[in-house]
Amino acid sequence: MTKVFILLLLLSPYLMSDGHIFVYHRFDDTRYPTTNTSIKELKKEFNYLKKNNYKVVPLIDIVNKIKAKEKVPNNWVALTIDDGFKTFYTNGLPIFKQYGYPFTLFIAVKYTEKKYKDYVSWKQLNEIKKYGDVEFHTYAHGHYGQMSDEKIQADMDKGLSLMKEKLNIEPKLFVYAYGEYDDRVEKIVNEYNFQAVFNQNIGAIQGECSDEYDVDRSALVGNAPFKLYLKFKELCGVTFHQPTTFPKNKIVKTVEVTLEDKSIKSADIFISNNGWTKVKVHNGKIVWNANKRVKLNRIKIGVKVKSKIKLMVLSK
Repeated sequence: MTKVFILLLLLSPYLMSDGHIFVYHRFDDTRYPTTNTSIKELKKEFNYLKKNNYKVVPLIDIVNKIKAKEKVPNNWVALTIDDGFKTFYTNGLPIFKQYGYPFTLFIAVKYTEKKYKDYVSWKQLNEIKKYGDVEFHTYAHGHYGQMSDEKIQADMDKGLSLMKEKLNIEPKLFVYAYGEYDDRVEKIVNEYNFQAVFNQNIGAIQGECSDEYDVDRSALVGNAPFKLYLKFKELCGVTFHQPTTFPKNKIVKTVEVTLEDKSIKSADIFISNNGWTKVKVHNGKIVWNANKRVKLNRIKIGVKVKSKIKLMVLSK
């Protein structure tokens, strides 16, 4: 993946990108470096957005563009926070208020309801919602792909009911826990009639071809390449055929993808733990005998054409 980042850094600084949605988790919490963003880095990112004329908009503004199949302006950025860690309230929120930036906080309701010490309280959430939007990130932050239909529905119902009771909020937006879902999970979630559903895949938002029920968000945690993410564009017209389920024995045998643009002659395929590999495209079709082993129970497979990218997640 590093080689691709270096390559993209060499692209023209005048490359037109698409809109972007970023996601944060913890703020100035060095106990968890992989999900943490320092306040120093947060200010650095916010200063860059201001200096370079990016417009930080409420998330729902981008959703409305997607639903209307309208182009998202190239300089639009939306900021989201997942889970509801207390460090957003104590460390992050003052910076958002200082810069006047809107945000959407997606809460895993159980951690607030059960008064976990690292999470915001209902009282704090009622204060937070004065400055930004509070939306839904499941009740217990479970692995929906490993849960029965009935357990998923019970989790959804409990979380939504508590948000209505404690915050007087009926969520319009939803984020999958761990960014994990499959066709079965998606069907259940879509029964709740959210206006949009979000993943946690690196990418961008073009608008006219974006799917409001599978919206990309790039995570700004650890040492994420923030400026590089701003260069990405959404790769439209991508259909993943193989694999569509987690690979048996953790070996990705074949990657098969169809691209709507039949003029494309080559692309790069990404498989977790294996980086990017350049492959040939024949009449819009990619069939690559990968035979690559993966290590984790949650992997990403992606396709990239120049600076345009599309990823999907598969979970065991």
